[in-house]
Amino acid sequence: MIFNQAKINAFRLWGLLLTMLGMGLMVLGTAGIVFWGHAGKVFAAIGLVIGLISMMGSLGIYFWAGMLSTSALQLECPECHKLTKMLGKTDRCMFCRTILTLDPNQANMTPEELQAAQQGQGAQATPHHH
Repeated sequence: MIFNQAKINAFRLWGLLLTMLGMGLMVLGTAGIVFWGHAGKVFAAIGLVIGLISMMGSLGIYFWAGMLSTSALQLECPECHKLTKMLGKTDRCMFCRTILTLDPNQANMTPEELQAAQQGQGAQATPHHH
């Protein structure tokens, strides 16, 4: 599923969707003038205002995601070994979408078990997914 992704990436996705929605409304609103002439100006005004509000919402979401990203915990994913960012107690890897947690009660494998499995069996051992 596309929504099984890191929290920061999910925020960025919603920001992108709002940007596309706002731009689409602005273009469609302006197209109202082309199709309906003087009567389309009301349609254009409504489209431009709602599109502007959507774009401002997108700006707010991108700003918020950027602020969260600067304070997010950086750690190495135990599966793909790439540096990823984590928000909260549980999140997903930004690259391979492995579920990550800092809460020992929610973890399937302790770091010691993971390290022993990687050293003992090489690339075949991977952490369990929920």
